Amino acid sequence: MIEPTLTPGKSEPGAKPPEAMAAPAEGWERSVLERLALAALAEQRASRRWRIFTRLSWLLFFVVVAAVSLGRHGKTGDVSTPHTAVVSIKGEIASGSDASAELVVDALRAAFDDSGSQAVVLLINSPGGSPVQAGIINDEVVRLKAKHKKPVYAVVEESCASAAYYIAVAADKIYVDKASIIGSIGVLIDGFGFTSLMDKLGVERRLMTAGENKGFLDPFSPQTDKHRAYAQGLLDQIHKQFIDVVKAGRGQRLKETPDIFSGLFWSGQQAIELGLADHLGNLDYVAREVVKAEELVDYTRRENVAERLAKRFGAAIGEGAVQALKAIPAIR
Repeated sequence: MIEPTLTPGKSEPGAKPPEAMAAPAEGWERSVLERLALAALAEQRASRRWRIFTRLSWLLFFVVVAAVSLGRHGKTGDVSTPHTAVVSIKGEIASGSDASAELVVDALRAAFDDSGSQAVVLLINSPGGSPVQAGIINDEVVRLKAKHKKPVYAVVEESCASAAYYIAVAADKIYVDKASIIGSIGVLIDGFGFTSLMDKLGVERRLMTAGENKGFLDPFSPQTDKHRAYAQGLLDQIHKQFIDVVKAGRGQRLKETPDIFSGLFWSGQQAIELGLADHLGNLDYVAREVVKAEELVDYTRRENVAERLAKRFGAAIGEGAVQALKAIPAIR
C-alpha cells in the first residue's frame, strides 16, 4: 500500500494552507477575550451601583433615626395644656457638648415660647466648664425671663459648680439636695511644665515665634514673671465677672464670707445657709409644689448618636457617591 506523502513547497490538492487553518483558532480566542472583558466591565458597573445604593440607604437610615430621636428628645411644638418646662444642663459646659450654649439656648427659647409652659426649670448636674458658654446661657435666661414674664427655677442634682453655678444664679430660685455640691466660684488655667525634665534628658526645645509673647504658656518653655503676672491678670478679670454675675443673681440673699468667692464648694445644706441656694427640693417637688403644674415636658436638645454618625460619615459617603456616579459613564 502506497501512503501519500507531502513534499515541501507543495500541497495536496484541496488542502487548506497552514495560515488558513490557524485563523479560526485566533478569531475564537479574541471573541472569548472580548466577551470576558465585557462581562467583567458589566459586573464592575453593577457592583459600583450596588455600593452607591448601599451607602445612600445607610445615609437615609441615619437621617431618619436622627429625626425620630430628635423628636423624642426635644420638644418643638406648642403644648396647650399647662405644664412645667424642663431644660437639662448635664455634663461639661462646652462648645460641641450636650450642654453647649447652642443647644441649651435653643431649648430655652422653645420652652419660653410655648404658651402652655407655666415656668422653666433648669435641671443641672454639671461640674462646670467654659465661662464663655455659661455667660451666653446666663444672658439668655435673663433676657427670656424679662420678655416672657415666666419664672425660672434651677434644680440641682449631684453638682452645680463653677460655670454651672454661673448659669444657675440667673434663676429666680435655686433648689438643691442636702448633699449636692454647690459653688466653686473661681477660674483656673491648668497645664504642665517640662523644662526641668527636658534638661535632665538632654532635650533641647526649639521654638521659633514672630511676636515677643507668642510662646506664652508653652509647657516646654520656662514661665517668666511677666507671663505669670499677665495670666493672673486675665484670671482675676474673669473671676470678677463671675463674682458680679453671682451678686446680681443672688442679691441680698448672699451672705458674703472671706471664702465665698475663693473657689471652695459646699454641700447643698451649707449652700442654703450661705445664700448660694434657696431651698431643698427636687424636680417633682418644684413642679408640684412651686409651679403647680405636675406635667413635665422636656425641651432639652441633645445631639444623639445617629446625628453624630450622620454628620461624621454623611459628607464622606456623599462625596464617595458623587465620585462613583461620575465614574459610571466611563465604563459604559
